Amino acid sequence: MNEPVPFPDRATAGRLLADRLAGMELADPVVLALPRGGVPVGLEIARKLAVPLDLLIVRKIGVPWQPELAAAAIVEGEGEGAEVVRNDDVMRLAGLDEPTLDKLADKELREIARRRDAYLAGRAPVPTAGRTAILVDDGIATGATVRAALIGLRRRGAARLVLAVPVAPRETLVALRPLVDDLVCLTTPEPFYAIGIHYRDFHQVGDDEVVAMLDAARRETSEQPGG
Repeated sequence: MNEPVPFPDRATAGRLLADRLAGMELADPVVLALPRGGVPVGLEIARKLAVPLDLLIVRKIGVPWQPELAAAAIVEGEGEGAEVVRNDDVMRLAGLDEPTLDKLADKELREIARRRDAYLAGRAPVPTAGRTAILVDDGIATGATVRAALIGLRRRGAARLVLAVPVAPRETLVALRPLVDDLVCLTTPEPFYAIGIHYRDFHQVGDDEVVAMLDAARRETSEQPGG
């Protein structure tokens, strides 16, 4: 069995995804990248489709005495809102009540605001209600963060929800498929070990890179006719 050829880098993977998405007749799309690795992928898609690029920031809410175990996730919303996606089984087993969850969520909501301010100078999220929302990352492993992001986006009223990633395990995509209208994934290697091994260049994307790419996307969008 031949091993899949790694993507040279995230930008190349983004251009390949963009080629697939360009033929899908997507109405009024906006690209939403999960930071930080999803941003260089999303930038190439936004360029090809000539549409806005924004971030969708998701924070895990861990069980206090076992932070790696997610009791819920909080997805930034439009305006002052946010969506809390609960893991009811974990909350029940951990004995977490709603007031405790609310307190934990407040902490993560502040971190979301801090990150949006750092990356986008506090600019409000691009509206998604009634639009085609294209959620992008550089790959999916377990899918927990992406699942929360998709549920949050659906609650925000996206007319069509598209998940676009370069690489993911097949079983994860099967689990996520009911949450979206369309799913585009370039490769589903079996067995799946880690996202990074499917890229030749998989360096950690720095905050300064994220800021520069978002600024470039905003500038290019404003330069388009009618922008």
